[in-house]
Amino acid sequence: MRHSAPPPDGWGVDVLKSHRCGELRSRHAGERVRLAGWVHRRRDHGGLVFLDLRDESGLVQIVCHPESAPEAHAVASTVRAEWVVAVEGEVQARREGTVNEALPTGSVEVAASEVRVLAEAATPPIAVNQEAAAEEATRLRYRYLDLRRERMAQNLRMRHRVVQGIRRYLEERGFVEVETPMLSAATPEGARDYLVPSRIHPGRFYALPQSPQQWKQLLVVAGFERYYQIARCFRDEDLRADRQPEFTQLDVEMAFVERDDVLDLVEGLYAHLAREVNPERRLQAPFPRIPYAEAMERFGSDKPDLRYGMEIADLSRPALSGELGIFRQAVADGGRGRGFAVPGGADTARRELDRLTGLAREAGAGGLVPVAYGGSGPLEGLAPEEVRSPVARFFEPEVLAEMGRLCGARRGDLLLAVAAPDDVSSRALDVLRREVASTRALADEDELAFCFVTDFPLFEWDAREERWQASHHLFTAPVEEDVPLLESQPGAVRSLAYDLVCNGQELASGSIRAHRPEVLLAVMGILGIDEAQARERFGHMLDAFGYGAPPHGGIAPGLDRTVALFARERDIREVIAFPKTKTASDPLTGAPSSVDPAQLAEVHIDVRP
Repeated sequence: MRHSAPPPDGWGVDVLKSHRCGELRSRHAGERVRLAGWVHRRRDHGGLVFLDLRDESGLVQIVCHPESAPEAHAVASTVRAEWVVAVEGEVQARREGTVNEALPTGSVEVAASEVRVLAEAATPPIAVNQEAAAEEATRLRYRYLDLRRERMAQNLRMRHRVVQGIRRYLEERGFVEVETPMLSAATPEGARDYLVPSRIHPGRFYALPQSPQQWKQLLVVAGFERYYQIARCFRDEDLRADRQPEFTQLDVEMAFVERDDVLDLVEGLYAHLAREVNPERRLQAPFPRIPYAEAMERFGSDKPDLRYGMEIADLSRPALSGELGIFRQAVADGGRGRGFAVPGGADTARRELDRLTGLAREAGAGGLVPVAYGGSGPLEGLAPEEVRSPVARFFEPEVLAEMGRLCGARRGDLLLAVAAPDDVSSRALDVLRREVASTRALADEDELAFCFVTDFPLFEWDAREERWQASHHLFTAPVEEDVPLLESQPGAVRSLAYDLVCNGQELASGSIRAHRPEVLLAVMGILGIDEAQARERFGHMLDAFGYGAPPHGGIAPGLDRTVALFARERDIREVIAFPKTKTASDPLTGAPSSVDPAQLAEVHIDVRP
């Protein structure tokens, strides 16, 4: 592709483009150029034909005069949107009053002397030259057209910039990029694997990696002290807006580190990326580091959104001084009364309160206690007529005022409280907190509120299967001072796991690893994996750790989620070139599809209805 002197006469393939459409500026006025791209729009104005010509770099206006260039005008009169054309002409400054300030090339236009059709196009089933709503199935069926739209094209370019920024940042810090296998052994923990049958080993299967977890730890044992990879991963799980069956993550592992070394690296990386791709957004550093227990207490979630207040408070002490039975019963059953204040929410309509009550019940709470404080100013001296609540008759006004003060409320605010065990109240209040913030537009979209959540429990109890499960994964190290509790109080053991969260969404998860075989075997024992099973499933890891494994840890930021955050998209499919639907299908290629019986026979599979 040339960007210098005007090309010679003739339409040689190598000189279809002397410039890109989006790079033309006033300094190019008077130059002859050759451009090629898609017709974004055609407009006929009193004999003149205008084409907005688009290529990857942007748009430029082409003007075709019937007098000075009748052949070019005739061809331009026949083209339609999305036809591919080549244009030769002279760059001209636009006349005063016709400059398009909204377009980078808006100060110039190209007077065409020749227009050539390179390819015709059928009428697109989705609008390419405007942001018009379209069904998801149609967008994915014609993804190559969907990606022509400016927003989608910009998203993929931002993805490229993020990946390049990651590579530059880690290269400068001595990291080595290493590819790990895509065909590996199935793992018994975590999400379901995608299985690949072996042709030469009948009845045996490979698994596509859910992550390169074991490989990167083996690389550290091999002596690579700083590894990274832009890794493709696969999980056969139910989908939602932030999940895909195949996804991409940045995989990082470091030797001879402690937790804060990893967190410092990741904080620097995301601050670097934000400056490169989102310089217009505010970023607070250093990132807060919040223990898991504190996050659940203050926000009801291990993915807290720090862009607004509404922190949760314990209301049990004042609530017990009233006569409302649900609070007394909750405390008697080991629960608490908890709630938060909605700034300016005292005017919330009854219908909206009923809707919020329904959300609380869906989250497992028995109901919702709303208290609206009338007037303005502090809550001192609150009179009965200044309180609006279905439970007001059960409490003295000063008790309701004390409950509000614990949540930081003032007159004019709304208190939302629930009475339940902590796990239920946390879940319900988290749902309510996010819903209120959304409906009242409390979150500033120009702010990037990062934080780290640390000290997760090492285990969580699975009531259905009646056994302990790893909260993170079984290679996660316990906090050293909690190791003596492994056998006696596994539920009290904290882990050296950590998450990176931004604006209420988990972006990365990682941990310091259990690199000593005896600790790893102890953890596996609590998970119900005896030593014989451990040797069968993870013998290669135990053997490797027996040859001198350094202390190590890592983290795996989700690339799709990261790009979606920077692109201000709520669904990761908007930043993936060719994603799957929520049913894990591909409307473009028809995958998953049936396979010829002969192919199945080669891999020793018999499909039965």
